[in-house]
Amino acid sequence: MTSGRLPRLAFAHLPTPIELLPRLSAAVGGPRFSAKRDDQTGLALGGNKARKLEFVLAEAQANGARTLITTGAAQSNQCRQTAAAAARFGFDCILVLPGAPPPTANGNLLLDHLLGAEVVWSGAEAAGDAMQRAFDEAWAAGRRPYRIPYGASSPVGAAGYIAAMFEFVKQAGEADVMIVASSSGGTQAGMVAGARLAGFKGRVLGVSVDVPAEELRSRVAGLASESASVWGQPLKVTPDEVEVTDRYVGRGYGVLGEVEREAIRLFARTEGLLLDPVYTARAAGGMIDMARRGELKPGERVLFWHTGGYPALFAYADQLGTPNPSS
Repeated sequence: MTSGRLPRLAFAHLPTPIELLPRLSAAVGGPRFSAKRDDQTGLALGGNKARKLEFVLAEAQANGARTLITTGAAQSNQCRQTAAAAARFGFDCILVLPGAPPPTANGNLLLDHLLGAEVVWSGAEAAGDAMQRAFDEAWAAGRRPYRIPYGASSPVGAAGYIAAMFEFVKQAGEADVMIVASSSGGTQAGMVAGARLAGFKGRVLGVSVDVPAEELRSRVAGLASESASVWGQPLKVTPDEVEVTDRYVGRGYGVLGEVEREAIRLFARTEGLLLDPVYTARAAGGMIDMARRGELKPGERVLFWHTGGYPALFAYADQLGTPNPSS
């Protein structure tokens, strides 16, 4: 089912496939793992933001915007895909990134430049303040800016994952538990709302990348309710209906730990499947640990919703590379 109220630009490569992961299941033991391959959505190497941007860019066009402005970390997947969408549909693109530029532009940042984005570094200024200043300057210059929040996690953006849950149900996908990386909350919020609207009866478990569980539950619940409203089928989602774990936050956002390293190597060496260091590796590492603890039961159907992001791997080469291929 699609919403009759929301405009949409259909450019993502959909539906994304669902793949069984039998060698991962054998290596970890217990659950029957599969993956929903949103790393294959297209748009500059794919990822979950393509689904959100189908709705966000349609709204920008409807509002007469000519310039997209967004913010994120230096290795932001959302910034990369926003830059790609801007190039494809003829928008200017301004990316406001924190701090100062690194010595080498690699990973997502390299792609931002190749895609023609204008990159503004905030320096000592808070990124939010720098984004407001960039917006004001673009408006004053007549560039008709449209602001996309961090992660494209607006109610309209989250609607991309309401649509994704209808897609999953139409594919006759099977899952007792869905596991997804969660931070700005929009992806999980759309999945939670979409599960209710599409009739999915399993669990939607968000593995927090950086946010305390209580804060993330509240954020996801609010976005889920607001997204369902813009979808045209209002429902109320409360924080106690949102399932989140913050057990795997480790030393914080973007800090690679052994949980992420093991997940990256295990997925690569059992299934030939790449994870990114920040989001999917943390969620997958949590999933593996939960399986080993018996929190994910033997025979349980566990779907890993792969949100993409692997261009960031190249920015972590010094932390992932090894001269010994057997290690």
